[in-house]
Amino acid sequence: MFEDAVKFPLESEDRVSTLIIGGVLTLLSVLIIPAFIVQGYLIRVLRAAATGEEAAPSFTDWGDLFVDGLKLLVINFVYGIAIMVPFVLVVVVIGGGAAFAESSGGVAALGVVTLLLFALVTVVALVISYVIPAALTNFALEGSLSAAFDVDTIKQVALTSDYFVGVLLGVVLGGVIGTIASPLVFLLVGIPLLFYGQVVTYYCFGRGFADARSGAGAGAAGGPVADAQRDAY
Repeated sequence: MFEDAVKFPLESEDRVSTLIIGGVLTLLSVLIIPAFIVQGYLIRVLRAAATGEEAAPSFTDWGDLFVDGLKLLVINFVYGIAIMVPFVLVVVVIGGGAAFAESSGGVAALGVVTLLLFALVTVVALVISYVIPAALTNFALEGSLSAAFDVDTIKQVALTSDYFVGVLLGVVLGGVIGTIASPLVFLLVGIPLLFYGQVVTYYCFGRGFADARSGAGAGAAGGPVADAQRDAY
């Protein structure tokens, strides 16, 4: 997967223009609309990786990219709430227990409980973050927001070693490429390199999802959107 991932953004015939466009849009993400387009493109990357495409997609049908970017915002918002709510509840519980602890001399016990609760919600946050790539890939393949919350499919994929490897490799490669690219931003070459890192990361996510589905006996990853993509080729 490593070799396929690093080559994926460079295999298309319009690789130079795609990386430049992606880099410029990434730079302009503060204007919000370009950010949605980039996110929509990354959904397209997930779909391409999960359906076995060997080259990165092009920046075409920008309206569709923008719409997918908006849908991605909705998905991330819902999962973000799922991550934040436990932390908020812990803060409320600890805040309410602080007054009681001070009056009853249970400050030390409260400290222990606080550490345990925050450790628990941190684990929950990590688990949710871990399954988000599977949710996004399932959405990319099925073309439906509900697919991003298909618990059965997401659980089936997330519990496999193939998916774990894909997510881990994506995070590591993305982190390494981002670290290299960041100091080069002022030389301009770092801008498309940052975008390149995002594409590599999302390729690993999509490929890990597909390998997990295949290894679990679910067959080739697909769905209405994926089928339409294959027909277009």
